[in-house]
Amino acid sequence: MKLEILLSFVIVLIGLFGLSTSKGIIKTIISLNITQAAIILLFLSIGATEGGEIPILNGVTEKIVDPIPQALMITTIVIGASITALSLMLAIKVFHYYGTLSWKELFDREG
Repeated sequence: MKLEILLSFVIVLIGLFGLSTSKGIIKTIISLNITQAAIILLFLSIGATEGGEIPILNGVTEKIVDPIPQALMITTIVIGASITALSLMLAIKVFHYYGTLSWKELFDREG
């Protein structure tokens, strides 16, 4: 097993641990971003080819790097940045309305 794949699994576990133990909305958003970054790292490390060349060369090459995982992960990064911006904006609105960003206090008020 490659070291990059193992490290990305460890980072996913760190993000999931942060999700399960976070008491505030901002920490939850940060934990989701950590998990997303680890999954992007996992996909890019799986799609990597040692000694591969770019697929737009004119000559015949033995190893070609597949550009599809890279293109998909760029799209994932853009979508993740948009979701992060939206969730931070919603956190600001929740803070202005309720005066807190604690999950416990928000659930106690509503339930």
